[in-house]
Amino acid sequence: MGSAPLPVPCPMPNFAQRLKELRTGRNLTQTRLAELLGISPRVYSRWETGDVTPHFDTIVRLADILGVTLDELAGRTEASPEARIKNPELNRLYSKVDLLPDEDQRALLVVLDSLVKRSRMSKVMAE
Repeated sequence: MGSAPLPVPCPMPNFAQRLKELRTGRNLTQTRLAELLGISPRVYSRWETGDVTPHFDTIVRLADILGVTLDELAGRTEASPEARIKNPELNRLYSKVDLLPDEDQRALLVVLDSLVKRSRMSKVMAE
C-alpha cells in the first residue's frame, strides 16, 4: 500500500499579492478601488492582507475594473504591468468601442482628437 502523493504547490501567486500588484500598477488607491466596487475600504484592505477572499462575482468585477482577465487576476497568465488606459471607467468603455457603428466610431475619434489637441495646447500655453 503506497502513500498518497504530496500535493504539488500551486504556481499561482497569492491572490492578495496579485491584487495589490495590479492595483498599484494601475495607480489606484485601495480607497478608490473600493469606491469603484461600492464597498468599504476596510473590506477591500482585508482582501489585500489575505484575511478574506472576495466572492466570485466580485472577483469578476475586480478583473473588469483592473482591465485584466480572470486568469491574469488569478496569476495563471502574466498581466500587463499597467492598464493601457488608467481610468477604469474609460478602460471599461474602451473595450466596447469596436461594437459601435462606424459612424459613431468616427465621431468619437473627432471628439477624442479635439480633447487631446486642446490639452496639448493648454500645456504649451502654460509654459
